[in-house]
Amino acid sequence: MSEPERNEPEDGPQGEASAGLDALDEGPRPSDPEPDEPGLPEADPDAHPTVRALLDTFEDAVVRHETVSGDQHVVYLDPERNREILRWLHDEPEHAYKLLVDVTGVDLGDGAPLQVVYQLFSLDHARALRVKCLLPLDALEIDSVVPIWAAADWLEREVYDLFGITFRDHPDLRRILMPQDYAEGHPLRKDFPLRGRFSRAEQTRRALAQDVDRFYMPSERAIGREPQEVHFPDPNAPDAPESGPGADA
Repeated sequence: MSEPERNEPEDGPQGEASAGLDALDEGPRPSDPEPDEPGLPEADPDAHPTVRALLDTFEDAVVRHETVSGDQHVVYLDPERNREILRWLHDEPEHAYKLLVDVTGVDLGDGAPLQVVYQLFSLDHARALRVKCLLPLDALEIDSVVPIWAAADWLEREVYDLFGITFRDHPDLRRILMPQDYAEGHPLRKDFPLRGRFSRAEQTRRALAQDVDRFYMPSERAIGREPQEVHFPDPNAPDAPESGPGADA
């Protein structure tokens, strides 16, 4: 008696979708480990006036300099001196990085330090610069740059919310995307499970136990409207309307 044939994975879109769902069930895979040496060669500091000035003025605080995507200059700074040097980049007329384009975080996984990334632009000199600070996982704190750029306020809150990095002296450091009582951690960390840290049952229990005051301002609650509810008919009730292709239009 021959063995029954095994069902091989389907080729085509349906098979690919099935494989994708299997990967979701397996959870996140570990990231590739960081190389022992920087992956990019040291760049020429004379190719960017600000990089040369940083090396001349703060040589002991510039960890390294590299270029990415051809002409994007990236300078790694000592995180203990981030505010001092970033203020200099903002105030010094020869550089005048008055525009803070973005503050974000990067987690490469596998125990690598988290990166705090500042994307700067000088309108006076039509010059861009990216600054990075590396934070070890057991010391995720760095000075806020809100005293330099007010636009950093919500950007730093987002990094705090999604990566768990604390910004010292921030005027209002709290979550900005996730609920204030969100207890599952920081969703953009590589060690964060795809479906969260709690079971589906626990997530549902917490969702049902939430107070509506978390979602509505007092002025909205004062309107006094009844909550909108949707009622679905019981299909087993004797007077339930017929449905389906043969039902009356």
